[in-house]
Amino acid sequence: MLYQTLLRPLLYCLSPEFAHHLAFFLLRMVYRVPLGARLLSAFRYADPALRVSALGKTFENPVILAAGFDKDAIGFRELSTLGFGAIEVGTLTGQAQPGNPTPRLFRLPKDRALINRMGFNNRGSADAAGRLAAPHTVPVGINIGKTKSVPESGAIEDYVLSTRLLAPYADYLVVNVSSPNTPGLRALQSIDSLRPLLAAVRQEILKVREEPLPLLVKIAPDLANEDIDAIAHLALELSLDGIIATNTTTTRDGLNTPDAVVELCGKGGLSGPVLERRSLEVLRRLRSIVEDRVCLVSVGGIETGEDAYRRIQAGATLVQIYTGFVYGGPSTPGQICRKLARMIRHDGYANVEDAVGHACSTSRPDS
Repeated sequence: MLYQTLLRPLLYCLSPEFAHHLAFFLLRMVYRVPLGARLLSAFRYADPALRVSALGKTFENPVILAAGFDKDAIGFRELSTLGFGAIEVGTLTGQAQPGNPTPRLFRLPKDRALINRMGFNNRGSADAAGRLAAPHTVPVGINIGKTKSVPESGAIEDYVLSTRLLAPYADYLVVNVSSPNTPGLRALQSIDSLRPLLAAVRQEILKVREEPLPLLVKIAPDLANEDIDAIAHLALELSLDGIIATNTTTTRDGLNTPDAVVELCGKGGLSGPVLERRSLEVLRRLRSIVEDRVCLVSVGGIETGEDAYRRIQAGATLVQIYTGFVYGGPSTPGQICRKLARMIRHDGYANVEDAVGHACSTSRPDS
């Protein structure tokens, strides 16, 4: 409540990107003061019904902070105290890069949405590796993407480099081929490009780790249904561990913000509740094909426990939030978890896995 009534209005006086850096800095500073970590952990909500076994790990709850918030893996331990089941860092690229010119992040408060064209701004995989070697209390996923200056012909080598540097420290690894802000990146979602890319990443994982590492791919909501089906079948063919659906969208449909305001923001990926319908469609389509053989992680428009429960009912084992966290503040993961636990018990399920299992057993091909 303090965040929404006092801190958020102050942050809204600042540019969105600067406000993000300031809020993230303040979180890390609070963590470092005496009793700071205990103060932040007051936002947590723990319940045995929320515990999930997935991707070879145990998650205390299914709510994950999506990639993009902690791009350089500088605050994943601090963020974990807020009650997330896992933190996904990145997107990290093989080479350091500044990203796209500013301004590149825009708020649409009427829609509780964001438009971003950040362009994978990060210090590079080598820079993050040392920090990721530090102990952590929740699973940490690592999201990797293509360096902008690397041509499409060199994409595989670029992803393999990041894999070599980061796979030893990951609890799961995500191949991001779905950001709209790196030219040519989404072309890698085509099956002919995606198959050799994922195969090469997996081969590199086997070289740098003795124990298995779950491998996931993150896809866009703007794919045609037949392309989504093809990726689902590819996941089965390659025995992928998971699919994250979906990234931001390039469409601007369904917004309450005036068109003139949206146009001033320019190009970029749109995130927020406006993605909910399409994200659910993609999730259901994937589930109808992969059933329970691939872990599905749903992201896009999740703000509340009700939102998260709808994804679980549609077959998601884990959910991710980003824009909902930006608008809702540090209490968001705890609030989602509290409501989610109540809804699961109300419907007679023992836990999240029980609800997901029911969804998988009743899934049918989408028309």
